[in-house]
Amino acid sequence: MIQSKLWAARAAELRPDGRAFIEGRRVAAIDGLTFDRQSPIDGRPLGAVARGQAADIDAAVQSARRAFEGRRWAGMPPASRKKVLHRFSELILAARDELALLETLDMGKPIQYALEEDVAATASCIAWYAEALDKVYGEIAPTADDALALIAREPMGVIGAVVPWNYPMVMAAWKLGPALAAGNSVVLKPSEKSPLTAMRLAELAMEAGLPPGVFNVVPGFGHEAGEALALHMDVDAIGFTGSTRVGRLMLAYAGQSNLKRVYNELGGKSAVLVFDDHKDLERAARTVAGSMFYNQGESCNAPSRVLVQADIAEDFVQLLAAEARSFAPGDPLDPETELGALVDEQQLRTVLGYLAAGREAGARCVTGGEQARQDSGGYYVQPTIFDGVTNSMKIAREEIFGPVMSVLRFQSEEEAIALANDTPYGLQASVWSHDLNRAHRVSRALRAGTVHVNQYDEDDITVPFGGYKQSGNGRDKSLHAFEKYTELKTTWISLD
Repeated sequence: MIQSKLWAARAAELRPDGRAFIEGRRVAAIDGLTFDRQSPIDGRPLGAVARGQAADIDAAVQSARRAFEGRRWAGMPPASRKKVLHRFSELILAARDELALLETLDMGKPIQYALEEDVAATASCIAWYAEALDKVYGEIAPTADDALALIAREPMGVIGAVVPWNYPMVMAAWKLGPALAAGNSVVLKPSEKSPLTAMRLAELAMEAGLPPGVFNVVPGFGHEAGEALALHMDVDAIGFTGSTRVGRLMLAYAGQSNLKRVYNELGGKSAVLVFDDHKDLERAARTVAGSMFYNQGESCNAPSRVLVQADIAEDFVQLLAAEARSFAPGDPLDPETELGALVDEQQLRTVLGYLAAGREAGARCVTGGEQARQDSGGYYVQPTIFDGVTNSMKIAREEIFGPVMSVLRFQSEEEAIALANDTPYGLQASVWSHDLNRAHRVSRALRAGTVHVNQYDEDDITVPFGGYKQSGNGRDKSLHAFEKYTELKTTWISLD
């Protein structure tokens, strides 16, 4: 209770600066437009945010281009760039309370997760790419003796980064880390639903020594600032994380403009396959429920489809329900809260619509299924489990982005694989089995970018993240992320 009051007091004193960040300083939108942010926790006003338009995007891109062509950053020795990025990481940690509060107030996640995980993961990502930047070597091709072919990775130029509202800092870091480490300049467009930490990160980067123009932030709406960034003729690549619907638009915008590269990390409808030979169903239920209801279910990789072998399904559903009930929605500023608020009223209405659709389709609501904390003025939904779901139901096929889990039953291994793969998405999956042969067979058969075995969502910056099919292309994290933000150049030298 004392800690909760302390966080509430700090939140009351916070005065977020919603202006954009271009050429190393805070600036208002060129035409003076703003939009208001209210906290999903209780509707409290968070202040006005610059509503970036095409002119603001153009100013940011021009700033980034000048910085790149002037070699302000790309021309610095790798050891010097490493020091700046390490300092950036340290400053993020030093500002952890402020950043965590901004994140919690802006999008409703519990303060304990914003503080202990999101801020920490953001700083760690920047530090990891700082260390990696001078470990990416060129190559010499195996040509004939009369030629020398050198293969180098060079920075691409100006990178547009468009990130979602569910993990604003972490998703930004996944783009910023490799893009900046490679020597690019970046224009970041945060979601209009959670823009506040992005501009603060840019200020910290400048304080760390990043030259003006290398990292610019333009807040605004997707159909205005986001579209302008994706259509801009002087942006060399777009790194986008968000919905599959907008991912399609990003590809279209690239075709309409300069054929810029587009790397999409999109939606998911991840399947968990629980077989009857698994020896610890309590652990499986605890892990799956914890992953599903973490961040209010607002995660692209949330395990929202749970496929259970029929002869253990009744027991497993009861275990899941017991775990779900422990995630009672609470005040995100209370350090004990594990399930916070949905990001805004629109998302609340979307999730409630899916709850109604599940009932109308004949699925059985085992637990939850209702709006919560209505007297708070915020947007909360009970953790919900539907049983008796078929793969043709809307709740089994569409990404909900809320605390809603669907349970489907299967008889055989072949049926489980077919059900798991019967989706337009392919981000993650999980296999729960203590039959080693089965675990290998099923993992190999699943069409997903990451397949977990007897765990879910364990994570490390060294491991690539991304999906198959309509879950996107390219990979965030790991050394593979450099592939998105660099060009391969061959220099062929005749030795005659």
